[in-house]
Amino acid sequence: MSASPLRLNLVEGSVSFNFTPQAARELQAALNQLMERLKAVAVQTSGAPGKANPQKPMEYQYTGDIFLEIFCNPNIWPSPFAAKVLLTVRDDRIRLTSEAELTRLVDDVSQYIEQVG
Repeated sequence: MSASPLRLNLVEGSVSFNFTPQAARELQAALNQLMERLKAVAVQTSGAPGKANPQKPMEYQYTGDIFLEIFCNPNIWPSPFAAKVLLTVRDDRIRLTSEAELTRLVDDVSQYIEQVG
């Protein structure tokens, strides 16, 4: 499977790198699981008072032409729409670490999958 450029919009700016369609589908699945965890946290905090069950953080990693790591702790965000992820893209010459809005990241990955099939 050939890699095509994936463009991710960050809080400020964007980053593009080669990414495979298979890796994009795996990332999409991980993001969907994260969205479900965030929804569970939102329901717990809006429900009856008491101790909420902590959700497991998302720690996604991809190694190909670049190394991509995405991290998000769902327990610190009030809803999926407010959530941000910490994103690191690096190779042997450069390392970029920034925040990205979760909903924008989900949209970017979905658009990529639609484009490459």
